[in-house]
Amino acid sequence: MQKIGADPRTIRELLAGAKFEVDYYQREYRWEAKQVQELLNDLEVAFLDTYEPGNSREAVRGYSSYFLGSVIISRPTTEGPGFIVDGQQRLTTLTLLLMHLHRELEDEGSKTAIAHCIYSPQFGSYSFNLAVPERETCMDALFKGRQPNAEGHSESVQNMVARFEQIQERFSLGEPSVEEESRIDKEALPFFADWLLEKVYLVEIEASSEADTYTIFESMNDRGLRLTPTEMLKGYLLNNVSVDDRKAAGDIWKSRIVALQEWSEEETALDADAIKAWLRSQHAVEIRERRKNAPARDFERIGTEFHRWVRDKRTDLGLNRPSDFFSFIKEDFKFFTLRYEQICDAAGELTPGLEAIHYNNCNNFTLQETLLLAPLTKTDSATEIERKFRIVASYLDILIARRIWNFHNFGYSTMSYAMFSLSREIRHKTATELAQLLVNRLLHEETFADNTRFYLHGRNRPNVRYVLARVTDYVESSSGMPTRFDEYMKGGNQGHEIEHIWGDRYERHQDEFEHPENFQQSRNKIGGLLLLPKSFNASYGDMEYAVKRDHYFGQNLLAKSLHDLAYENHPGFRAFISRSGLPFRPHSEFKRADNEMRQNLYLRIAESIWDPDNLLRIAEE
Repeated sequence: MQKIGADPRTIRELLAGAKFEVDYYQREYRWEAKQVQELLNDLEVAFLDTYEPGNSREAVRGYSSYFLGSVIISRPTTEGPGFIVDGQQRLTTLTLLLMHLHRELEDEGSKTAIAHCIYSPQFGSYSFNLAVPERETCMDALFKGRQPNAEGHSESVQNMVARFEQIQERFSLGEPSVEEESRIDKEALPFFADWLLEKVYLVEIEASSEADTYTIFESMNDRGLRLTPTEMLKGYLLNNVSVDDRKAAGDIWKSRIVALQEWSEEETALDADAIKAWLRSQHAVEIRERRKNAPARDFERIGTEFHRWVRDKRTDLGLNRPSDFFSFIKEDFKFFTLRYEQICDAAGELTPGLEAIHYNNCNNFTLQETLLLAPLTKTDSATEIERKFRIVASYLDILIARRIWNFHNFGYSTMSYAMFSLSREIRHKTATELAQLLVNRLLHEETFADNTRFYLHGRNRPNVRYVLARVTDYVESSSGMPTRFDEYMKGGNQGHEIEHIWGDRYERHQDEFEHPENFQQSRNKIGGLLLLPKSFNASYGDMEYAVKRDHYFGQNLLAKSLHDLAYENHPGFRAFISRSGLPFRPHSEFKRADNEMRQNLYLRIAESIWDPDNLLRIAEE
């Protein structure tokens, strides 16, 4: 083996002017919302522990450093690119974060420093430092502020677009009507950028030989030199089980981990996520206080070092004798990881009765698993478990929809403290107690009626798209048609996109609007929007309503409802209107008053979909 180097490098030192490639046999970029959310949260907390408003930029030099782990790089030649053997998930995510910061920052010096970490000149032209040919078009669009079309592209490209949108939402600074999720405001953002480039470190492990690099990688992963928290927890628990029970406990552990890892990919281990959700839901009693330099508590420690937390809390967990450790694996670990797997199944696809879990997952609500597990007890029947799942998921579904409608964020940073408190409050409750408690909580939340002007703006397009998909699907499924929710959520060339009933032509509406701004405000209201195939929008989107109306009749039922024939040829739809009392009516023209009528209709539909009394009905079943 030739000489191996291992050096701590700041993000700037690692990325600026460098070239990295990913070999063709490497897997895709697969980090999901949960992994990115955890990274962003860790970075934000570490930065805010040192940052003081009013500091000079020079003060960042003295801020605390943050270690982000190691990356393994193969450099066959001194002049050629480095090949990422381990760490592409983090480096790709960091590049996406840097692209967002480059968009948001106004200081040209900061933008230039960041740009050097994203792209650099080579042989007379500029190219991205993370040089993967199939991702180049996507990265170019993201860097230049365009929305890339991920449809039909690789898994990596699709995931990069989704994760970039997540980063945008987390550090959203440009829309004053939206409640900020990140606590890093516009004033702090340049300091955060400096800190990220100069005070966040990775250890670069480098070898000149590809064979040597992979030997290092295999040694760290296969020979136990980089044990995961899951493996360390296993070792601790089994070591305290009696010799007679150790094999049985080990077999249970292995079978459950194997089942969970079938869902997992490298750097996205579901086994660890399941253990975190279980321990937080059942045993965490404290969360870090929202003040500078506050120490990590149960919630945070379980998220980063649950193996040590279990060891430190063994008495609180009732782990006093070998039989307690055996029971902890045989009963607790097995029960809650099975339930976690059940949640993952429902999150991945619409499951009858558990649809709300899928809806929440579509909104990347990464706190849902802990809340779903919180009210469970090991003696619950399968029916009771599903009933509790339905109640909690439906509550979250309502809460998220109301927050969307009222322009409030619902991401990890905004919601983690409240959701932790709620998980303690609902712990081990019966279905009846659970439903009543959650309905009472909703009484103190803003409702749909609190905002009669819900509209599309530059930062909430994914949220408006989701609401339109739910509203459209609800109207159709309530009229006896099969669900098409996932189809409506699909974007790209073959998918659906938001359609404005009014084309962007102010001159057609000057009789009702004195100024173009007033017209745009009404045009973007939810009542003036539909969700239609992209091909429709390209062909008819700018036409007058009188022309589009006939074409709407060939689309989904919500669009059809603008046309008279929808009320003549669809008995299921007529029965739904009669049953629900919703104010549907055809519109031969679409004037300002018609827009307001549709706005009210959509609001009423939202109240029907997300009705808190649904929780009580579930509990009574």
